[in-house]
Amino acid sequence: MTDFRVRTAQVSDEAEVTLLLEESYGKLLPAAYGAEPTKDLLPVIARAKPELLASTTYYVAANEQGHLVGAGGWTRERPGSGEVEVGVGHVRHVATHPDWTGRGVGRALIDHIVGQAKAKGVQRLECYASLNAVDFYVRLGFMQLRSIDIAVGSDAVMPSLLMERIL
Repeated sequence: MTDFRVRTAQVSDEAEVTLLLEESYGKLLPAAYGAEPTKDLLPVIARAKPELLASTTYYVAANEQGHLVGAGGWTRERPGSGEVEVGVGHVRHVATHPDWTGRGVGRALIDHIVGQAKAKGVQRLECYASLNAVDFYVRLGFMQLRSIDIAVGSDAVMPSLLMERIL
């Protein structure tokens, strides 16, 4: 039995999703990127995106008390460019609260994303995986395609991996 449930995010979740992203990324990213670079990235990447929250394809995992313990979703639009490719979806802004890692939250979110995307005709999901999340995505059936650098803000770059999962 799980002690959380996945639901569609609401615009009203913005503050709590931002707090979740700050806590998750702030604790989990330094192992892959170092404390100082992570500190510079956080103001840009650890913010809920209103357009994702309003998309109906972004989800949150809430514990029995209603507190958010995970978040993530997908879009048809490629992050950064907005390009749409028929049959392709893009995993977006996935995070698990550090106190909840290893408890199935991330897996439940990805399973939900896969099911919802597949129901909408998506045949392949891509994700821009942070270096600390690569093993997580591999365990969930994603394959590594290539290294990429994600522009963060006006002058920072976040080394990542482009990964894909055929649905």
